[in-house]
Amino acid sequence: MLLKYRTDYEKVAMGLLSLAPALKKIDRLQAELQWYQDSDSRQLLLWKDLNQDFSGVVGVELRPKFVIVRLIALMPAVRNHNQTNTILTELQDMYPKQRIMGTLETTSIVAKWEASHE
Repeated sequence: MLLKYRTDYEKVAMGLLSLAPALKKIDRLQAELQWYQDSDSRQLLLWKDLNQDFSGVVGVELRPKFVIVRLIALMPAVRNHNQTNTILTELQDMYPKQRIMGTLETTSIVAKWEASHE
């Protein structure tokens, strides 16, 4: 289940964001979190697995006709293709009129999801 970031999720969000390779340093991590908070067109979504544990994070940028997946990070225990597909399907369900797209870093993940989703 995807949940929109709230400030009471800050520590959880920072822990999940730290799983992204580019966000290992605390100052970079805090800047990324602030970047999502600074605009209504950007959202940080936390993902709860079937056990209702926070297990992943997705950063998206919202556009009129598409949703750009800027980052996706999962806990090592649930990091697999099926969980990524579940997250992207839930994201599509949240934004049914917009196409899910990726950045240079996430395009291959989105493309695999699209291929299995069709």
